[in-house]
Amino acid sequence: MENKTPGLFSTGRLEEEQVEKPPLARRMAPETLNDFVGQKQAVGSGTPLRRALEADRVSSLIIHGPPGTGKTALANLIADKTSAVFEQLNAVLARKSDLREVLARAEHRSGSTLLFFDEIHRFNKAQQDALLPAVEAGTITLIGATTQNPYYYLNDALLSRSLLIRFEKLEIVELQQILENALNSPRGLDGSIQLSAEARTELCRAASGDARRLLNHLEILSRTAETELIELADVDELLRQAVQNYERDGDAHYDLASAFIKSIRGSDPDAAIYYLARLLEAGEDPRFIARRLVISASEDVGNAAPFGLPLATAAVQAVEFVGLPEARIALAQATTYLAASPKSNASYKALEKALTDVRENPLLPVPPHLRDSSYGSAEEKQASQDYLYPHDYPGHYVSQSYLTESKSFYHPTGMGQEKRLKKYLEQLTDQISSE
Repeated sequence: MENKTPGLFSTGRLEEEQVEKPPLARRMAPETLNDFVGQKQAVGSGTPLRRALEADRVSSLIIHGPPGTGKTALANLIADKTSAVFEQLNAVLARKSDLREVLARAEHRSGSTLLFFDEIHRFNKAQQDALLPAVEAGTITLIGATTQNPYYYLNDALLSRSLLIRFEKLEIVELQQILENALNSPRGLDGSIQLSAEARTELCRAASGDARRLLNHLEILSRTAETELIELADVDELLRQAVQNYERDGDAHYDLASAFIKSIRGSDPDAAIYYLARLLEAGEDPRFIARRLVISASEDVGNAAPFGLPLATAAVQAVEFVGLPEARIALAQATTYLAASPKSNASYKALEKALTDVRENPLLPVPPHLRDSSYGSAEEKQASQDYLYPHDYPGHYVSQSYLTESKSFYHPTGMGQEKRLKKYLEQLTDQISSE
């Protein structure tokens, strides 16, 4: 029996309508493949997936793409069309025991089972392993949906057994079609309100390719509008109050962070500041931004502008000491300095080469004259006395071996301050050659 008891913040009839009637986005979910808007490259007429769906011969799928692009809608259409028993799990809520129960039912079922696994990236790779035997044996046909890049978050073995389908953000014309359907369909608003041309354009633009966001905004407008005609000013007021479409754990987060760092690396301070503003406006943790700046200062700027690292570290301290909103100024200072600085990844590359060498080759013993002289045998202590103290020599340098085998990892560039380091090391090499 449906519970209609008003909540603590009940507003009477309006709340009852909201309880009894599903959200507009759910009501407007496509009922057939012909109703499905967008993603023609994946499920359009004549595509392999469309033919497989129409023939009820769907193999395991991983559908990945931004939110609000139709991943769940397609899974529900498949559920309506397939002769297989449909099971559904959401990795945010499901436990491994829930998955085991679904797989046990599928194993004892005479017919086939289709499992829709939403937010599949939320299951770690060890948990995903539980799916492999059932998928491999054909006990289940898996449809996984994720907003994340499956190559990062899903097991290779699971990917190799599934067809990967990428969904793209919806185009403006597709959002306009969805909006028109929602305004006029009996399942939607059934002509109860009208939008001016400017309001429609702005609503679709602000949706950023997300049909769910579009319909949620439209539903809010329909419930709060004082007149039947919604104007551009009404949409602007809603958007000023709406939370930016940003998922801290989703693709938007990683895409913005990636663009931020790549803009710094590419020496474009304007783009870097833009993405910094996007991150801040979206509510990103400023400590995350500051940590990324510290990494960039060493990885991308390096010794070409060595002041970048202490400046980025100072931004971390400013975030902790001052907090937002003032700390955003320190983040902006560090961002623009790093983006406008000469770049060198020579230190980063040197470490990567050294790590590869350490992992792939026999480890070199520490030369006797470099060993700690505070312990060991008398012979070892005597050997350590052969160490030449560079500060006792002209130029604070003396030629001696520091590795038992010659290796070369660090190759400074001619960029910025690193040019001086390169020149110094070249002078030492010339000095050794002349000895």
